[in-house]
Amino acid sequence: MDPAWSRELAVPSTSGADEPGTVRNWHILDNGAQLEARGLTPAGTLLCVHGNPTWSYLWRTLLAAGSNPAHPWRVVAVDQLDMGFSERTGTFRRLADRINDLADLTTALGLDGPVVTVGHDWGGVISLGWALAHPDQLAGVVLTNTAVHQPYTSKIPPALRLALHPAVHQWGTVTSDAFLRVTHSLAHPPLAADIKSAYMAPYRGASRRAGVGNFVADIPVDEFHPSFAALAGVAEGLRGLAVPALMLWGPRDPIFSDRYLKDLIGRLPHAKVHRFEGAGHLVAEDRDIASPVFEWLAGREGAAPGGAVLNGAVPAAADSGTDADTSVAQADVVGTPASPVAPETAEFRPLWTLLGEQAAGPAGTGSAVVEMAPDGTAARSLSWQQLEQKIVDLAAGLAKAGVERGSRISLMVPPGVDLTVALYACLRLGAVVVVADAGLGTKGLSRAVKGATPDFIIGIDKALAAAAALGWPGRRISVGTLPAARRRLLGAETSLAELTRPGAGTGAAQPAGAADPDAPAAVLFTSGSTGPAKGVLYTHRQLAAMRDTVASTFGIRAGSTLVAGFAPFALLGPALGAVSATPAMDVTAPRTLTARALADAARAIDATVVFASPAALRNVVATREDLDEAGLKALARVELLLSAGAPVPEPLLAEVQQLVPAASLHTPYGMTEALPVTDISLEQIREADAETAAGHLQGGGNGVCVGKPVHGARLAIIPLAADGTASGTSPVTDTGVTGEILVSAPHAKDSYDRLWLTQRESAGLPGWHRTGDVGHFDAAGRLWVEGRLAHVVTAPGAAVTPVGAEQAIERLEGVRLAAVTGVGPSGTQAVVAVVETVPPTRTAGPAEPALAASVRAAARTAGVEISAVLAVPAQPTDIRHNAKIDRTRLSRWATRVLAGGRPGKP
Repeated sequence: MDPAWSRELAVPSTSGADEPGTVRNWHILDNGAQLEARGLTPAGTLLCVHGNPTWSYLWRTLLAAGSNPAHPWRVVAVDQLDMGFSERTGTFRRLADRINDLADLTTALGLDGPVVTVGHDWGGVISLGWALAHPDQLAGVVLTNTAVHQPYTSKIPPALRLALHPAVHQWGTVTSDAFLRVTHSLAHPPLAADIKSAYMAPYRGASRRAGVGNFVADIPVDEFHPSFAALAGVAEGLRGLAVPALMLWGPRDPIFSDRYLKDLIGRLPHAKVHRFEGAGHLVAEDRDIASPVFEWLAGREGAAPGGAVLNGAVPAAADSGTDADTSVAQADVVGTPASPVAPETAEFRPLWTLLGEQAAGPAGTGSAVVEMAPDGTAARSLSWQQLEQKIVDLAAGLAKAGVERGSRISLMVPPGVDLTVALYACLRLGAVVVVADAGLGTKGLSRAVKGATPDFIIGIDKALAAAAALGWPGRRISVGTLPAARRRLLGAETSLAELTRPGAGTGAAQPAGAADPDAPAAVLFTSGSTGPAKGVLYTHRQLAAMRDTVASTFGIRAGSTLVAGFAPFALLGPALGAVSATPAMDVTAPRTLTARALADAARAIDATVVFASPAALRNVVATREDLDEAGLKALARVELLLSAGAPVPEPLLAEVQQLVPAASLHTPYGMTEALPVTDISLEQIREADAETAAGHLQGGGNGVCVGKPVHGARLAIIPLAADGTASGTSPVTDTGVTGEILVSAPHAKDSYDRLWLTQRESAGLPGWHRTGDVGHFDAAGRLWVEGRLAHVVTAPGAAVTPVGAEQAIERLEGVRLAAVTGVGPSGTQAVVAVVETVPPTRTAGPAEPALAASVRAAARTAGVEISAVLAVPAQPTDIRHNAKIDRTRLSRWATRVLAGGRPGKP
C-alpha cells in the first residue's frame, strides 16, 4: 500500500453522539494529492466505506487503479470513527450517527460531485445512507456483500446471533480478537500472513476494539432496536434511487448470503450484478474487484450527479446481468437473417400457443404427454385437453399461493406429466422458471439454486429433502400430497396435486394481459463442464424463437410424435404441438437409456422423432440385443433422430442408423445459450469427410463438421492468436481460419443471470454471442468445431486445438474416448493424449508402448505431435451429458503423473 495515500484530518462533528463543538480525528486513504501532483484530473471520486471489523486497507486495489493515468479517479477510503486508525471516541455510535459522521467528513474534505459510493458489510448501509442524503453529488453506487433489510420471517445469520449473545459478545468482539480472526478466516483462498497482519494492525489490544463490539451491538435484530428506523429508512429510500448501480458479490458468505443480494436487486432492479462463484464475505480480497469497478465506471463515463446519466438514461428495470445492445455488428457472416422484420415488430406467439390450439382442435382428445414405466407400459398420460385444463387449474392455484409475475420458481421434477404441467402453468403466470437439473450433481445443483434465489421450489420428495438439508431458498411445494408429518419434515406448504384441483385457485388474482414478450421467462443452467454452471436468462420472445427455429429446421409440426431422451426436448414438445413421450431412464445419467426403453416409448406413441444425447445413443447401441421384434418395428418407423450435447462420431451414427433405418440422422450444434445454431445430417457428414479425404474441400477436416447455420442464425469467427486467445474485434468468415465462434440469432440468450462480467465478455461485440468454442469454416460455408477456447493447448510456436487429433485417435481399435490436453506453462506446453481403452485398463497411468505409438501416429495425421500418452479406465465426463470430457481436470492429473506422482484417478 502506497504510504502517500495515508492522511489524517480533524473534522468538526455534528453527530448527536458528541457534545457540540467536538472535533474528531479521522484517518483516511486518499490518492487526491497524488493525482494533483501528476497533473491528472480525476473523472470523479470513489467514496469507499469499510465494514466491521476491517478498515480502509480493504480498498487498496481501488486506490491503485484510481491512480492509473489511463483512468484517473480520486479514491477516498475512510476509517470510520472507533475503527481502523481513526480516533477512539469513547462513545456508542449508532447507524444514524455513522451516516452523519460520513457527511461531516465529506464536508470537511470539500467533496463535490460526481461521487460514486462504494461499501462493504455495514459500510454498505452507511455509504447508501450518505448517498440518499446527497443526491446532488451522487453519480452511482457500488455494493459488495452487504444488506439493508432483515426479513421479518427469518432470523439474522447464526454467526451474528452468536456474536450478540450476552455470554459471548464482550469477550468475542472486544476482550479478545476472536471476531477479527473469524472474519479473516472467511477469505477464499486464505489470506496471506502479511495481509492478515495488516488487517489486525489497528485492533491490537482490547482498548482498540470497542468499536468492533459496538458495531455488532448496533445490528437491528428487530423493529424495537434503536437503529431499526435508520436501517428501514435506507432500505426504503433505495427504491427511488435512479443512479447507476453495481453489485459485486461473494456467495460463500455465511453472513450476507444470496438472500440479501436478492433483496437489494429488488430495490435496485437496474443494477449490474456479478456473483464471483467461490468467493466469500471478503470478496475484495478473494477476487479482483478493481477491474470490474473501473470497467463499469468507463461504461458510466459522463455520469452526472442527481441521477442523470449523460450517455443514456438509466433503465427502469434492466436485467441484472446484461448490457443490452440489439444492434448487429457489420461484418461478413455465414447464415441468413431470420426476417427482414425487426424482432420486436414481428408477430409474437407465446411458447404455449400451439398447445392451446391442439387442445381446442380435432386432436384435443388425443395423447399429448406420455410418461413411460420401466415395464414398458405408459405409467401416465394426458390428452391435449386434459393438459390444457391442468395447466389452467395449476396456474390459478399457484396464483392463489402467492406466485406473481416475475416470481422465480425452481422446478425440481423429473421430465414427464408433472414437469410439463408445472412449467407451462408458471410461464402463463409470468413467473420465471429456474431449471437446474439433477445432472449438475449435488454440489453444482446446490450452487445453482442458491445463486438463482427462487421464491418457490416445486419438487419431488428427494428435492425437497435436499432443499431442507442444504438450505435452499424458496417456499416449498411438493408434487404429490404428503402425510402431515412428512410435509412438516420437508417444509412443504402445499402440493401440485392440491393446487391443481378444480376450484383450488378460486378467487386468485390472475396476471392481467398477454405475456410480455421481453419479460424474463426462464433461467436455464449450463452443464458446468467448463466451470461452475451458469444461469442463462431467456425472455418469452427468445423461447418462442427457439420453438420456431426447431420447427422450421427439423420440420417438427403439430401432430408429430417425439421421444425425448433429453430433458429440454421433453419440455419443448408441447410447444411444438408434438406428442411427447419420456422413456424410462435416469434423467441424471443419459447413458442409462437402453434400446428397449427407447423402443417402448417409440411404440407407445408411434414415434416419428427421437432426441437422445451421444452417451444415451452409445448405450442404446450397446443394448440392442435386448430388442424384440415389436421394438425393432417401432424404431423402424422413426423418421428423424437428433443427437446433440457433445461431438457424435460418425461410426456411432452408422451403428444407430442400423436401428432406425428409415430415419434421417442429424447432429445439431448448439449450447444452452443458443440451440440450435447449425445442423448437419449423417449423409452430409460423410460427404464432407469424403471431400476432405480426397483433398477436394478447402478448409475441411481438423474438427467435427457441424454443418451450416439454421434459418435465422448467423456465424462468424474471431481469429485465434498463437497464445491461444481470441482477443480481436473484427469477425471474419475466411475459409480455414481457426478462431472463437460467434453466433447471432433471434433465439440466442438474453444474458447470463447475475454474471455481469461474464455477459460483458460474451457480448463484447454488439449483436454477437461469443460461444467459447473454437472452429473454422470450409469452402462450402460449413462450420467445423475444434474444441473449447479454454482447452486450446499453447505449444511452442503454435496453438493446438484438441478435437481433430482426438477424432483421429478414436478411430484406433481399442480406444473408446480420447482427450488432448496441455501440460506445463502457457506458450511452452507439452501436448498430452489421454485415452480410455476398450477393455478398460486396470490402472491409470502411462500407456503401453504399442498403444502409445499408435496414438502418436494417429494424431500426426491431424498435424499434432503428441509428447506423452496416458491411459485411464474411464474419462472424467460431465454429469448431464455423460459425454463432455473435463480436459482441465485431465491436465492437472497428467501434470501430476508426468512429474512422477501417484496416478490415482483423474
